[in-house]
Amino acid sequence: MYMEERVSEKKSKEEILEDVESIGDDLPEVEAAESDKEEVAVEPVDELETTKEELVAQKDQVMRIAAEFENYKKRMMREKSNALKYAGEPILRDMLPTVDNLERAIAQGESKDVESEQALASLLEGVQLTLKSLLTSLEKFEVTTIGSVGEPFDPVTQEALTMEASDTVPANHVLSEFEKGYQYKDRLLRAAKVIVSSGA
Repeated sequence: MYMEERVSEKKSKEEILEDVESIGDDLPEVEAAESDKEEVAVEPVDELETTKEELVAQKDQVMRIAAEFENYKKRMMREKSNALKYAGEPILRDMLPTVDNLERAIAQGESKDVESEQALASLLEGVQLTLKSLLTSLEKFEVTTIGSVGEPFDPVTQEALTMEASDTVPANHVLSEFEKGYQYKDRLLRAAKVIVSSGA
């Protein structure tokens, strides 16, 4: 009986050793599992590096866009400055034919080959044509004259120089113009200087 107990104890020790060995066999699997964990831990680091690279690329792109916008803004400011600086160029270009006509009229009037009456008539005709050309140019730029003679006096668009008695023009109406008034689009460019009738 005692021997049987010793054998059973021996067996149990052998079984225990087998169990320990079987646990030892399982150890590499545990190590493999730990190495898997390490691989999983490496992946977020790679993802972080990729994200950093993308962030640097996007930052560079934003900087480029900001630089392009700054250049565009400078170019627009330069163009606006030039547009304001040379805004009167079209008007001045249209005035040059008027200057040419005046020069021709004066040259014709000063010519010694023609008689004085004919020279004067040519000069007058040249000045009239020049005035017509100039008024056409002004109309092209929407500059129009303000009709005043015979109209009721309007202190907004007219400036009274004096008052004169008149049998034909009613009181507080414009008798004559000293200088014509001009309007640019819907804005008063220059008030007309007029003489106002004080009645009979």
